[in-house]
Amino acid sequence: MHDDINIPTDLARAYVFDMDGTIYLGEHLLPGARRMVEELRRREIPVRFLSNNPTKGPDQYVEKLAKLGLPTAIEDISNTVVTTTRWLVNNHPDAKVFAIAEEPLKRSLREAGIELCEDPEEIDIVIASYDRTFDYRKLQIAFDAIWFHKRAFLIQTNPDRFCPFPGGRGEPDCAAITAAIEACTGQQCNISLGKPSPVMLTEALSGLDVDPTDCVMVGDRLQTDIQMALDTGMKSACVLTGEATADDVAALDAQHRPTWTLDRIDRLIPASVWRELGWTEDNDD
Repeated sequence: MHDDINIPTDLARAYVFDMDGTIYLGEHLLPGARRMVEELRRREIPVRFLSNNPTKGPDQYVEKLAKLGLPTAIEDISNTVVTTTRWLVNNHPDAKVFAIAEEPLKRSLREAGIELCEDPEEIDIVIASYDRTFDYRKLQIAFDAIWFHKRAFLIQTNPDRFCPFPGGRGEPDCAAITAAIEACTGQQCNISLGKPSPVMLTEALSGLDVDPTDCVMVGDRLQTDIQMALDTGMKSACVLTGEATADDVAALDAQHRPTWTLDRIDRLIPASVWRELGWTEDNDD
C-alpha cells in the first residue's frame, strides 16, 4: 500500500459505487471488486451502482456486470438515464423536451410518457447530454428554442468534460455540448442531474431504510463522486484505480478530502475481515 492510504475499520450500512474506474476499467473487473461485492451481499449490506454515462440504459449495465461476473438487479443501477427521466416525470411531466442525446435516454423518456419535440416554437426544455451525434442542426434547434423564442430552459444530464477510456484516451462529454449551447444563447444551465448532484444519491438510496450518513460513496473522481458525498454528508472513499491520483488527494485541503483513500477497491472491507476470510492481494477472486 501507499504510505498515505487510509482504510475503513468498520462496515457501513450501505455502499454506493461508481462503476468505470472503480468497479471495472473498460472490459475488466478491477482487482478485488468481485469478492468485495460478494462479501457485502453475503452480509446483506445493500450495494448500489451509479454512472454519469447517459449513452447506456440501466439494462445495459446489468448485462455488462453480469458478463463480468457480478449479476446485479436493474433496481440497483442508477445512471443519468434514470435520474433525468425521473426528474422530468416528477417535476415537468407535461413539458415538450428537445433531447440532444443518444437513443437510450430518448427511449427512456418516451417510455415514461415525456413528449420529445424538435419544433423550437413548442420546446419547453432542452436537454444537453453526452451525444456523439451532436451537430449544427441540433445546436440551431436549441438556440432557436432558448434564445429566439425565449420559451425553453436548459438542463444537462451530467457535468463531465470528457469520458475517459483505458490507455489515457477519452472523448468530449456532456459539458462540451452544454458549453456550446450556453455560449450562443447566453443562458446558463438550470440543473445538472448527474454526479455531483444530490439527485443521483437520492435515486440510488431510494427504497433503502438507511440514513445517508451511514452510507459510503465510492468512486475515482474527486470533482463528482467525492464532491457529491461531501455535499450530502456521506462518508466517501476515493479509489486510486481511475482518474484521481494520490497526489491529487494530497493537494486537497482537509474539508474537501475523501474520508478514505484506497489503493484497491476491496480495501473497503476492514483489515479484521480480511484476516477472518484469509484474503491476500494475490488471491483476489
